[in-house]
Amino acid sequence: MSAANESEPKKEEETTQVEDENSNDASEETVQNGEKVLSASAKKKLRKKKSAANKAANESKEQNGKEEVKTPVKASQTPVKSSALVEKVKKVSLEGIDTTKVTPADPHEMRLIGTGLFRHGQTSPPSIPLDQLLPNGGFIVAEVQNYADNNLWRTTSAEKREIERLSADMYDSVRKAAEVHRQTRAWAQSWIKPGIKLIDMCEKIENMNRLLISEHGLDAGLGFPTGCSLNHIAAHFSPNAGDKTVLGVDDVMKVDFGTHVNGRIVDCAWTVAFNPKYDNLLAAVKDATYTGIKESGIDVRLCDIGAAIQEVMESYEVELNGKTYQVKPCRNLNGHTITPYMIHGGSAGKSVPIVKGGEATKMEEGEFYAIETFGSTGKGWVNEDLECSHYMKNIDAGHVPLRLPSARSLLKFIDTTFDTLPFCRRWLDRGGQTKYLMGLKQLCESGIIRACPPLCDQKGSYVAQFEHTILLRPTCKEIISKGDDF
Repeated sequence: MSAANESEPKKEEETTQVEDENSNDASEETVQNGEKVLSASAKKKLRKKKSAANKAANESKEQNGKEEVKTPVKASQTPVKSSALVEKVKKVSLEGIDTTKVTPADPHEMRLIGTGLFRHGQTSPPSIPLDQLLPNGGFIVAEVQNYADNNLWRTTSAEKREIERLSADMYDSVRKAAEVHRQTRAWAQSWIKPGIKLIDMCEKIENMNRLLISEHGLDAGLGFPTGCSLNHIAAHFSPNAGDKTVLGVDDVMKVDFGTHVNGRIVDCAWTVAFNPKYDNLLAAVKDATYTGIKESGIDVRLCDIGAAIQEVMESYEVELNGKTYQVKPCRNLNGHTITPYMIHGGSAGKSVPIVKGGEATKMEEGEFYAIETFGSTGKGWVNEDLECSHYMKNIDAGHVPLRLPSARSLLKFIDTTFDTLPFCRRWLDRGGQTKYLMGLKQLCESGIIRACPPLCDQKGSYVAQFEHTILLRPTCKEIISKGDDF
């Protein structure tokens, strides 16, 4: 700044000298055949001025040390940006930020939900991507539980610990996705209140996830659309564009969203209720979910987990409007395995029942599971109903010729943007897709895309849900998504 200010008076003096010289030159001009012709003395002065100007320019470049050597660039080459230009990419300044700092989130009015925490020096509300808050030693391990009985030896096994060491990068990816989930939901819990439009709530949650996880194509981003299923709707409801549904004070809402890093998905959900009359319903489902987590482990049969979940959930009763209801597990809803980029584990995925009588298949080392339970005051059985918003690519579908150009272009967009991750119509709108409903319909009818409509119990009933993602590590069981809220 100071150098630029000092040069201004010099420029004014030079301008005055040039104007004086130009006036002298003008007097030495003659007119021949209607054209101006400079005299010999004027031409001599002009040559002197040009040489003086060139000399001054060269001296200025040498003094500043800023002379650049430009090499010609062929048409087939791309100019290479200098390192100084690359370094101009701005990042949030971390000076003075204590990455060991933990800040409680703002209080909320939700029942049976604790207060979440912003870890690693995160601001409140969150504003710094977790890429820029890399803690020494990686992201936190939320909670671990030792295996029981015949697998207790794994805790101290040197061989199993070496296997974990080799998987450290993968563990850190999923822990980062989990920390994004924890911080986003702690922030969301502070402002989710009766009167909020569900579509606004979903957009805010998803945008915060995108910020904190540094969304980048299929490397990091959202695991699936934000679900906000109300009352008798158990799952898979997310508002489409134009939906004006508002959260009421007596509503029971299931908030279910996912994050992923390198395809490692964290699936976690909780139930929002403001009226204390629903406390037993929420307590039953939360207790059942943690029972399922406690019973899970390597070599454990899936049917045994379902039996334990059912026993705990059905031990609760809830009184609503003078009538007592036994809390029933939704028999046709299950937990599931999670594999890279596939929320339900693909065609070879396993299901974790929430009632007795399921499969005798065993859990295995290294598997990720979403342990989720649904408790209902209705029939305990859900059916597909209402307008669809969730969709997912069918990985088992072969090549199918598509008649509509809109279907072909939409499929190309889905392949490059979501691949096998679930998506919703709001995300198609956000990606710039227009007039896609006919193409989407053909993709569903041809079996390439699978529609996932809302799953509903009988009208007038209430369904609650709690869910966590767990990892069966070689030495212990890690509850990946566990937080201070639940």
